[in-house]
Amino acid sequence: MPALPTDDEAKGAVASAARAIPARAISLVWSMAARGHRAFATRSRLVRGRPACAIVSVGGLTVGGAGKTPTAAAVARALKGRGLRVVLASRGYGGSTRDPVTVVSDGRHVRGHAERTGDESLVLAAHAPGVPVLVGRDRVVVGHRAVSGFDADVLVLDDGFQHHGLARDFDLVCLDGVEGLGNGRVVPAGPLREPRAALRAADALILVDGEIGEGDPREDLGLAKVVADDVPIFRGRRAPQSLTPLGVGDVQDPRSIAGVEVGLLAGIARPASLRRSLEALGARVVAERIFPDHHAYADRDFDAGFAGVHWITTEKDAYKILPRWLEGERVSVLRMTLEFEDAEALVDRIVTAISPWLDRRAGRSA
Repeated sequence: MPALPTDDEAKGAVASAARAIPARAISLVWSMAARGHRAFATRSRLVRGRPACAIVSVGGLTVGGAGKTPTAAAVARALKGRGLRVVLASRGYGGSTRDPVTVVSDGRHVRGHAERTGDESLVLAAHAPGVPVLVGRDRVVVGHRAVSGFDADVLVLDDGFQHHGLARDFDLVCLDGVEGLGNGRVVPAGPLREPRAALRAADALILVDGEIGEGDPREDLGLAKVVADDVPIFRGRRAPQSLTPLGVGDVQDPRSIAGVEVGLLAGIARPASLRRSLEALGARVVAERIFPDHHAYADRDFDAGFAGVHWITTEKDAYKILPRWLEGERVSVLRMTLEFEDAEALVDRIVTAISPWLDRRAGRSA
């Protein structure tokens, strides 16, 4: 059974249909389809089998950015730090490749290109140095390659919560700590990819940024009936790490833009998150160029109206912008890093969950 649509596919399909059919009616149909997909794909696992390694999924319940990719990279780094052989898997959203498996990074050299393998795969490679990154639509096939080609102990799936056809040993679900679950409805009536009841499959949640859930997260997010009391809820925050000119120039302290007028340049799911980061640094956002998520940039995007502003963009966007398009205009890349609260407790919980597979692999190699 095919995988659920990507964010962009979902947004496009429901936007056109919503003009003719009430959004709530489409939402009901989408909810039923999502439930059916989860049930069917879960049963199909028995037919396809699974790769001979532990599998950790990092995913989300909402359409758009909730910090999934930086969280997946952080989890991979942490597991590698525990002495495990880790491989990251991405579907390669926005990339053109249709190959079963593409090696973006072998852990030493990064070979991917955003046009071919998507921007998120390159972000993973940059934020998890030393960890191989593979791209492929079928995560089962990717998992087998991770074992055969890289002797993986652990496969970490980026955006894997809706990829139900691959069994996993730990499901970590990212939720936006600013937006939460929105109105709690499924697309197009709300931001959910599937009904909130899907969170019963989560082994842990992580609230990224924001203040939602500072009290009782289960009550604040309306999750008391679907998330058991013994499922931990962690927190993560994205913090500015560096500001780097696109093209030629020295890396700068992000705080150098305090009091500076800047433009916001982004083709991401939630550009408001970049605005919040810039304003938190003290910058004054005086212009915006906002494109759809995973936008494929071209030289026409940098016309005469682009001149005279110091533009700030994201790391994801930077991989798709060629310096020769800018004609001397200033564009800088704000690189963010994700910091966990109680990081060791989260990693301990993951390692405990995957230990049966680790013991099995250790037994085979003994």
